[in-house]
Amino acid sequence: MTVRDRIEAYALGVTRAEVPTAGQRLARGALAALSLAYEACVRLRNAGFDGGLFPVHRLPCRVVSVGNLTAGGTGKTPTVIAMAAALRAAGERVSVVLRGYRSEGAGTRVVSDGRTIRLGWREAGDEAVLLAQRLPGVPVVVGGDRVAAGRLAIAEFRPQTILLDDGFQHRRIHRDADLVLIDATDPFGGQWLLPRGRLREPVGGLRRANAILVTHADEAADLEGVVHTLAREAPGRPIAQGIFRGCCLRELRSGQDSPVALIRGKRVLAVSGIANPYGFHRTLEGLGAVVVDRVVYRDHHAFDDRDHRRIVGAAKTSGADWVVTTEKDAVRLTPDRVAEVPLFAVGVDLVVGEGAAAVGSALGCPVWGRDNV
Repeated sequence: MTVRDRIEAYALGVTRAEVPTAGQRLARGALAALSLAYEACVRLRNAGFDGGLFPVHRLPCRVVSVGNLTAGGTGKTPTVIAMAAALRAAGERVSVVLRGYRSEGAGTRVVSDGRTIRLGWREAGDEAVLLAQRLPGVPVVVGGDRVAAGRLAIAEFRPQTILLDDGFQHRRIHRDADLVLIDATDPFGGQWLLPRGRLREPVGGLRRANAILVTHADEAADLEGVVHTLAREAPGRPIAQGIFRGCCLRELRSGQDSPVALIRGKRVLAVSGIANPYGFHRTLEGLGAVVVDRVVYRDHHAFDDRDHRRIVGAAKTSGADWVVTTEKDAVRLTPDRVAEVPLFAVGVDLVVGEGAAAVGSALGCPVWGRDNV
């Protein structure tokens, strides 16, 4: 675990402690002060863009951003996959541009030209590689400078639409529409901005959105309350409700796909290094798997030999039939190092119910498949 991971883990433990110690209460006060300072910076930055002080660069194609207010866990990747697939099915040339979070590569890079995946997860980031795997025919470009990445995508692939993954706060690039995702199980990140809470910016930022998608809608304790709050904070914006449904089951050593129903009744060890592991656990249980144990790592965790040995040991100790992980984690795992037990990844698709047509209309593009409308 890196120093950064240790700091993030400590901050998360401090903010989520139900009965905080004296030291944790002091730490919460320090984190709250940092949050207020961060919020001031965010508000100044947004005011600079709103007032035209900072330049905004327009690309010669339609740009649709998929973003959120909170740090991680809302389901941007499966949402981008659903949107890109729908656009491609409608006959559009589409490319995906994203930052390449936690990648070791530098500059602007083509991850996939739509036919060949050129980079691995260390050079491009796990989300970029997963997008490339799930979206044949759709080029994927990464770069910290999204303007430069968008220009590279246009120069090489001539897209009619660029999907900007995790772009809501990246205001240097003009977008024709903004879709903001809200996790129904933790919609407002504890009401605090980072690092005290999980908000990237104040909730009032929703007024910049063209449309809102409430994800994990089937897991919400008070979905009606979440929707009511969103309608108050962002009046007039259409709001859709989405869920994530297990769609495929892949054996990682052979690459063979099986019907997801095959997992029903299996005793599984759930392994994940994502922002919202609880959603993954609920997905497995909803598919009928018997989750006998869970191994949870930090988001984007880089699995090493020790981790692989831990996974094998946990599987044997718990009596699991299979080790099951997420598609994103599968990008970072080495299947041959977990050779003693069957290793599977469960893929998920986005299913959009109420509000799908209104959100698609507000974004100006056919972003939902027929089954969703």
